[in-house]
Amino acid sequence: MNARVQADLSSPENGSADAKEKPRLLVVDDQPINIQALYQAFCADHKVLMATGGEQALVVCAAQRPDLVLLDVMMPGMDGHEVCRRLKADAATRDTPVIFVTAHNDEAAETLGLELGAVDFISKPINPRIVRARVKTHLTLKAQSDLLRSWVYIDGLTGVYNRRHFDERLASEWSRAQRTGTPLSVVMMDVDFFKRYNDRCGHQAGDECLRRIATAIKASIQRPGDLVARYGGEEFVCLLPETGLPGALIFAQRLGENIREQRIAHPDSPVAPVVSLSLGVSSAPEGARASAQALLRTADEQLYLAKTHGRNQVRGGLPGAQ
Repeated sequence: MNARVQADLSSPENGSADAKEKPRLLVVDDQPINIQALYQAFCADHKVLMATGGEQALVVCAAQRPDLVLLDVMMPGMDGHEVCRRLKADAATRDTPVIFVTAHNDEAAETLGLELGAVDFISKPINPRIVRARVKTHLTLKAQSDLLRSWVYIDGLTGVYNRRHFDERLASEWSRAQRTGTPLSVVMMDVDFFKRYNDRCGHQAGDECLRRIATAIKASIQRPGDLVARYGGEEFVCLLPETGLPGALIFAQRLGENIREQRIAHPDSPVAPVVSLSLGVSSAPEGARASAQALLRTADEQLYLAKTHGRNQVRGGLPGAQ
């Protein structure tokens, strides 16, 4: 199976609203019969992803951000302990609960797993009622922890992530892109002539305008690993892992259209009768040797070009390109 396209066993209609609302479980086991047993236990009310090896499990975690991982210990190549170690070493996945599923009652192995950050152990063959109860408990604990963390990382006005969280995620995604050799893109955007909007409509209307824009940007995000944050004032930023410059430019163009389609009247804008965005796109291609700071700086430079060349448009480039 292609490591970039893992199987979604929960529904034939990937991406349906119902599937998105279900908790995402990643089952990692080199034996399909064991995956099938866990799928039968969870398919009714969970989105079940699968991986048949350690390397593939890390790829799925990076792309799909499961809510919990059910992880076999003994696998050829990278074993479960190494998978857990790498998940806990990555800021983007360290808070994902890992439950080891093993046929061996080895006290030393269980101790090692807990020391590496696993939250529980389940013995094979599984008892469906017991495994469901344990998963439910750890998903509840994760939801509570996520809520507490969100208070630190959420922008109070717009409800999207704040700059602090963006900076942390940029660092972790850059490290991941360097490790896996995948592209990474940043889209910076600024509301055109927002001061004029505030002066004409008032600050309360300005706040509501920013909330509507943030909601529209968030609705444009299609993948669990993508991120939108308020960067400051009327400026927002999107982080797009595993996305090259062509894909990021398409995303930015669609985003600009989505904002104009909100039909937020802006009578004092010389570029459009409605609120619009200027957007700057930067992408580090596969194997790029620049830096996260250079990636962000290039996006900011491209945003400046979009604004100086008439606004209400997208500009894009690569770090270091002339």
